[in-house]
Amino acid sequence: MPENIIAAARPFSLYLCRHLDNGNLKPEILYPLLERAFTPDDFAAFTDWQALIDDENEAELARQLRVLRRYVMAHIISRDLARVSHLAEVTATITRFADFAINTALTFSYRYYMGLYGEPLGRYSGQVQHLSVVAMGKMGGYELNVSSDIDLIFVFPESGDTNGKREKSNQEFFTKVGQKLIALLNDSTGDGQVFRVDMRLRPDGDSGALVLSETALEQYLITQGREWERYAWIKGRVLTPYPNDITALVRPFVYRKYLDFNAYEAMRSLHRQIRQEVTRKGMAENVKLGAGGIREVEFIAQIFQLIRGGQVRSLQLKGTQETLHELAKLGMLEAETVATLLSAYRFLRDVEHRLQYWDDQQTQTLPQSAEQCQKLAESMGFADYDAFSGSLNVHRRAVNRIFNDILADPDDKSGNIAQEWEILWHNGDDEPKAALLQRHGFQATPVLQALHHLRHSNKYRQLSPAAQQRFDKLVPQIVCAAASTDKPNMTLSRLLNFLEAVSRRSAYLAFLHEHPQALAQVAQLMSQSSWVATYLQRHPILLDELLSDQVTEIHIDWAAMRRELAQQLDDCGNDVEAQMDVLRRFQHAKTFQLAVQDLAGLWTIEALSDQLSALADVILQQSVQRVWQALPKKHCSEPRFAVIGYGKLGGKELGYASDLDLVYLYDDDHPDAANFYSRLAQRITSWLTAATGAGALYEVDLRLRPDGEAGFSAASIQMFDLYQREKAWTWEHQALTRARFVAGDENVGKQFDAVRCGILTHERNIDELKREIIDMREKMFPTHPPRDSDVKYARGGVVDVEFIVQYLILAHAHHYPQLLQNYGNIALLSMAADVGLIDETLAETARTAYRHYRKQQHNTKLRDALHAEVDDTLLFYYGVVKQLWLQVFGEEAKISIG
Repeated sequence: MPENIIAAARPFSLYLCRHLDNGNLKPEILYPLLERAFTPDDFAAFTDWQALIDDENEAELARQLRVLRRYVMAHIISRDLARVSHLAEVTATITRFADFAINTALTFSYRYYMGLYGEPLGRYSGQVQHLSVVAMGKMGGYELNVSSDIDLIFVFPESGDTNGKREKSNQEFFTKVGQKLIALLNDSTGDGQVFRVDMRLRPDGDSGALVLSETALEQYLITQGREWERYAWIKGRVLTPYPNDITALVRPFVYRKYLDFNAYEAMRSLHRQIRQEVTRKGMAENVKLGAGGIREVEFIAQIFQLIRGGQVRSLQLKGTQETLHELAKLGMLEAETVATLLSAYRFLRDVEHRLQYWDDQQTQTLPQSAEQCQKLAESMGFADYDAFSGSLNVHRRAVNRIFNDILADPDDKSGNIAQEWEILWHNGDDEPKAALLQRHGFQATPVLQALHHLRHSNKYRQLSPAAQQRFDKLVPQIVCAAASTDKPNMTLSRLLNFLEAVSRRSAYLAFLHEHPQALAQVAQLMSQSSWVATYLQRHPILLDELLSDQVTEIHIDWAAMRRELAQQLDDCGNDVEAQMDVLRRFQHAKTFQLAVQDLAGLWTIEALSDQLSALADVILQQSVQRVWQALPKKHCSEPRFAVIGYGKLGGKELGYASDLDLVYLYDDDHPDAANFYSRLAQRITSWLTAATGAGALYEVDLRLRPDGEAGFSAASIQMFDLYQREKAWTWEHQALTRARFVAGDENVGKQFDAVRCGILTHERNIDELKREIIDMREKMFPTHPPRDSDVKYARGGVVDVEFIVQYLILAHAHHYPQLLQNYGNIALLSMAADVGLIDETLAETARTAYRHYRKQQHNTKLRDALHAEVDDTLLFYYGVVKQLWLQVFGEEAKISIG
């Protein structure tokens, strides 16, 4: 009942009592309002606003807005204190009222001056111009306080002039409109204020123009925008309904394309300023600005937005609570941490509102009087102030602990670990430096030479003072990190090369400075793998992966990965370049995660290849879908098109740097199908191979398509079938044994499987087949001599195993169709032995040999091995495979070079 709601609220609000008792709030109006939450449409029901605007009755409009605020405040205060509403309702209601009041005042002001000066027109477009109002701060995030100022910025689209008899420039016109809007809301009358309006967040603050064009705003942000303004613009929200480009021009200022770890120091600096102000003014009891207060929760959410929002568009949110939820969803903050922050945030905001409900004052400071302290405690559901204060302190300590964990100064994190190494980077006697290096396992001379070269390099000298200072701090830490590895000299060389390569990108220097534990991980990785060192140097953004729990999580949910990637691509809208960058960052991140896990010994070679192949499948599937969506003038709703993977992709044996052997097929009888699908194929290939700011994805080899390099980019399934039956060479049928449908239309994929089955189960002349495969092997010898150190082309090596399996499929699949299953060479050897095609013992040992070869190949890529170690084990395996070759083919391939 409304009477009960009012009775529950009265003891805790002097403001409510005063207006109820002096008749400013009429029960017949107020009571019905208390029964439900306001909706955006409700505000217009209080009076005939349009009539006031049309009549140009400024005084009455101002009065009605203030009366409406009184009822809105009574509605919020009563429902909240009676506990029939919640925080989200409180902040949404007051924000919606502010939106309504601003739009109403703007409409009045615009029409008033349009009557005097005519309509403002754009100089270039000739279009009628309207003022856009940007809500900043809590209003932008729908988190406004009941007694808060409103922070606004006024922007109009285009310079020009009005078209009336008394001409004004658009700048002058909209300045007058803005001034009248402010007066309608901000001026104090007998009925009070609607809102205090604060314009100090506009470019150049109080000294800047009251209104500015979109071009002027963009130029300011590019040339003068400061870090604290990035923070402020996170919540910037255009609340007026007129066309504008404000969001598009502000987004790149706030959300950088790269991971912006410089934001840490900028946020710390801003926080230090606030702390100093709190101390100076004795505001420790301020629940917004004091330690563990509301502002620290906001900072925690926004530091992640500033750093990662450019990469992860789902973080480009306005509200604190929704951002924290998204951080938990993305795994950037632990769910338990987010729950703690949300609980504290809601508690602190409730306290803030109850402080303001007391007498409609803009305050966040805990009361001094015993009476008000007790009232505050009771309004929060506590028996006394001590119980309330205890709960408040628990929340504030929890927030402050999390804040310090995230934003603590990195020098405090690393302590004095690298202090002894600082002498290496200073000018001075080399003797103590050499002694220090030798004591920690370094060869001193090359290290000192490398450091001297780096110190006097152009790259170092051209760094900004701030970047140079950060660089100076990092060098001793890097030497310290290298000293903890098994190969300190080599590791340090790789780390210094990396540091020099990324030195111009201060964000990466900031990352290493902010996360000393990640620097230690980088050192360990680089000590094990030159490939990882090079990969990180090429894609330094991957440093961030070291902070993720996923970097050691080997149970990969590829269905979830597909959904994650699809969402990131959807967030890009129609921005093709952004989509291509998302694909590359996703592929690089997953590849790097697998490499880190691989170096830790968490994968077998077969399982790792399965994961890399699954990753390529996901990339191809999304590439087909996104390229199709971007194609103009499509003649059908879905492409009747398929991507077929051959070679290592087809056999699910991809390595870290494997090419993708692809064939594109379609089944479409449209007259333009050939040209259309060739164009689609070319764009897909471009998507995969083109280098963007985020790098490239894969090298693509299309030479296995019908007629090779002379053939069409995409072939019809009918053409493919005919080619395979009438024109293909035996080596092309060998390649077909490792082919599989990867992406696109499943029906076309099934047709490919049928063609493949028909070709591979065709009964062949065994002797001719053997001769052709042996001849094919012999043709490789001049270009790929069979050296024992090359496990791929050595006699008894990888190629021999692959040729044996391919022969067994081509020769016997018509009797044993299970050989058509694309399980990989290791499994197929076992299946061939099970049906008696090869000796079971030889098959099992050949399986072990193939695994050994794959591991050797893998080590030459990942673990710094220049070539396979030719030892007794390797030679034994070569011998076993050669025995199997003789059993299958009856003769060796003849080596003839020259």
